[in-house]
Amino acid sequence: MAIFAPVLERPEDIHEALKQRIDPRRVPRHIAIIMDGNGRWAERQGEHRVVGHANGVRSVREALVACREIGVEHLTLYAFSTENWNRPKAEVDALMDLLVRTVVGELEELNANGVRLNTIGDTNALPESCRTTLLEAIAATAQNDKITITLALSYSARWELVGMVRAIAQEVKEGRLRPEAITEATVAERLSTAGIPDPELLIRTSGEHRISNFLLWQIAYAELWFTPVMWPDFRKEHLFQAVIDYQCRERRFGLISEQVTPG
Repeated sequence: MAIFAPVLERPEDIHEALKQRIDPRRVPRHIAIIMDGNGRWAERQGEHRVVGHANGVRSVREALVACREIGVEHLTLYAFSTENWNRPKAEVDALMDLLVRTVVGELEELNANGVRLNTIGDTNALPESCRTTLLEAIAATAQNDKITITLALSYSARWELVGMVRAIAQEVKEGRLRPEAITEATVAERLSTAGIPDPELLIRTSGEHRISNFLLWQIAYAELWFTPVMWPDFRKEHLFQAVIDYQCRERRFGLISEQVTPG
């Protein structure tokens, strides 16, 4: 008789063991991720910060594949904030170049796996080459329906909310909208995420416990999961762990336990 249970060593064994613990009936439709720690990861390796961003591309693939495997419909990634424009120009330029090369390089795989590409944010602020490449990729994947990956680029929640307020104010000024008719739906329909369900799960890597101006309206009732893992080290098992933790929580939405799960 074996004294010790066999040790799972291969990554695929770990992935499968974790995936088996996920209830497919309670998988979040939408997961959002703040991909943090690229620069610090690179500096710990004695490399330039851009190396961390390049290594983070594999983590994007891992997260996307993991979501696809368990039936997540939407994955939103905080790729570049409006505040990130204040970083050193060399780093910003390298990030924009990496974005173009990654989108072009992954386009065939996206189509092969039914992945639809989407963006939110002030994409008009992006360099023309980036904007053109993104628009072409969005058009090329528009008919895919397995999962939608949304890149938040030149995005911040405050920028988004200001834009929403301006849009509503203009409609009221023109007489197309009565102030007393404004509802939560009115707001949601004028955000850049209109038509996308709110995230049920928000993941942030690198050990930081901040929202960093990301989807502030949309994550009002999202479950938050923080991990010390730097983004370049994020793998499928980490996403599965986050979903398992999510499924262990009681989501009450202001109610009490007895109302959510009546006896």
